[in-house]
Amino acid sequence: MLRRNVILCQRAFSRPLSTRLVLGIETSCDDTGAAVLDETGLILGESLHSQKDVHLKTGGIIPVVAQRLHKENIARVVQEALDKSGIAPRDLSAVATTVKPGLALSLGIGLEYSLNFIQRHKMSFIPIHHMEAHALTVRMNQPVPFPFLVLLISGGHCLLAVARDIDDFLLLGKALDEAPGDTLDKVARRLSLVKHPKCSTLSGGQAIELLAREGNRLKFHFKSPMGQHYDCNFSFAGLRNQVSRMISKKEEEEGIQKGEILSCVNDIAAAAQHTVASHIARRTHRAILFCKARGLLPQSRPSLVVSGGVACNNYIRKTLQIVTEATEFDLLCPPAKLCTDNGVMIAWNGVEKLREGKGIVTHVAHIRYEPKAPLGTDITGQVKEAAIQVPPLKLKISQ
Repeated sequence: MLRRNVILCQRAFSRPLSTRLVLGIETSCDDTGAAVLDETGLILGESLHSQKDVHLKTGGIIPVVAQRLHKENIARVVQEALDKSGIAPRDLSAVATTVKPGLALSLGIGLEYSLNFIQRHKMSFIPIHHMEAHALTVRMNQPVPFPFLVLLISGGHCLLAVARDIDDFLLLGKALDEAPGDTLDKVARRLSLVKHPKCSTLSGGQAIELLAREGNRLKFHFKSPMGQHYDCNFSFAGLRNQVSRMISKKEEEEGIQKGEILSCVNDIAAAAQHTVASHIARRTHRAILFCKARGLLPQSRPSLVVSGGVACNNYIRKTLQIVTEATEFDLLCPPAKLCTDNGVMIAWNGVEKLREGKGIVTHVAHIRYEPKAPLGTDITGQVKEAAIQVPPLKLKISQ
């Protein structure tokens, strides 16, 4: 206890008295996160409660279960972040909270708690767009100037956009059906990977990546989605159906029941992962060529920022590295722990807005959460009209 108090005192004395402090709160899906940051991006305290183990047992996220777990844990998570930071609520400049997009029941818990908190402690509120927060997290650790291209890939989202400012985005492409993380999770469930001795504690996407390292992707061929659509939109549902049909076929050939582990599970995982990665890489390549043609990015070493939970997948990162090396882009990613949902990214987005004096709300009576919310200005039609042909790249990845 003495050592902890000394550390907290050291933090207090090393921080300029004029430094503004932001508490970030995240409950958009199944993780309850909170963090306290100063305006330089220094993480003073953070806490995260993951619901992963619960949802692994149920085979996916059940909104009412996620809501209950958020409600049970949010007060503790926020208090832990404050305790670790040594910051009293009265010393905060603002609370930043995810209000869109996400699961309605989950967003509601975070917003309700935050509004009660700011009314009790008399401070400003900064509503946060979850995808904007993911897009700007990289700027905590690297001075990435605007504009830059951003690819957000997760279990709930997949999109390409040009970030022109902290609240100014041009949407180039989005998922038309399901997100890549959702697809990999569903493939993992169809393969019953929770029963695999190496995968019982892993999420679906993590299990696919692990087994793919020992698989041969050339043993199975899955058609890459949207090959004749010359835009930057994504589609993964058709690929998932291809994989499901192949799994059923191999179960019949091997004489096993659904729910048992196939002998070729590693090869299917490798082939499915590669097809997801190549689809993402090809659409990103087209986005890069479109931006170059329209002069939307700097001519000298522009940046591609990749964030979201699926950005933790090393195979997909390596695939994107091939694209950025061929197009002379810099590939930038936040640290893996900040790619997934967390309170730090929400607090940082709040810091950026506080510094610019944007999006700060003092009257909260009309603040609502929005389960569905687009990102920025949609110019996907312009991308489609450009119909840019993408030259082939050899996506040869060593595991």
